[in-house]
Amino acid sequence: MKVIISNLLLFIGGQEIVVILLFIVMFFGSKKIPELAKGLGKAVREMRDASNDIRKEIQDSASEEKRDES
Repeated sequence: MKVIISNLLLFIGGQEIVVILLFIVMFFGSKKIPELAKGLGKAVREMRDASNDIRKEIQDSASEEKRDES
């Protein structure tokens, strides 16, 4: 996911970011932006935690398979 975001940011210039921010302020209002950022941060954190859990389970399963083969 980091690769997708970093590749996307390569194609977005300063003017585009300003336009996007203005659109967000007009659409949601300045009072809602902190709530949106908090919710987005929480969602990203939960996805990262779930991804780490899945990765750990796969690694544990792989290490068990290696021990069984030995």
